[in-house]
Amino acid sequence: MLRAPDQWIARTSRSPRRWREFSTASTLHLAPLLDRLLEPIACLELAARLRLGLQEALVNAVCHGNGLDPSLTLRIRRIECEHWWVFQVQDQGPGLPRTRRGASLPLDPAASAGRGLFLIRHCFDDVRWSQRGNRLQLAVRRQRP
Repeated sequence: MLRAPDQWIARTSRSPRRWREFSTASTLHLAPLLDRLLEPIACLELAARLRLGLQEALVNAVCHGNGLDPSLTLRIRRIECEHWWVFQVQDQGPGLPRTRRGASLPLDPAASAGRGLFLIRHCFDDVRWSQRGNRLQLAVRRQRP
């Protein structure tokens, strides 16, 4: 089922670990989704850092995972734990091979691509891939008030 780029389906858990799952068409119209993902994060500095990392993860999922195909879907889960904010981004693509999951910058500073994974790793405290490589889990420690 196709949905307008600014629409998504959300589900919410009732467990002590609160989570919310979002499903959206695979497009680069990401600003409204990013706003929703970051709604509960009160610290503006942390929200800005996470927005950059999530933007990179979502763009990679849309462009590289789903090949810019709007008929495919992205699934994003936001999990709120006592000590962590966790985000899971999943596309319908074949997955990123383990050998390409490094976080180094391109050798050529003028290169037009190749910085996304580096930025993601610097925006989050923990970055993990599913075995297949089409789901990325990003976690950051929650700040104490």
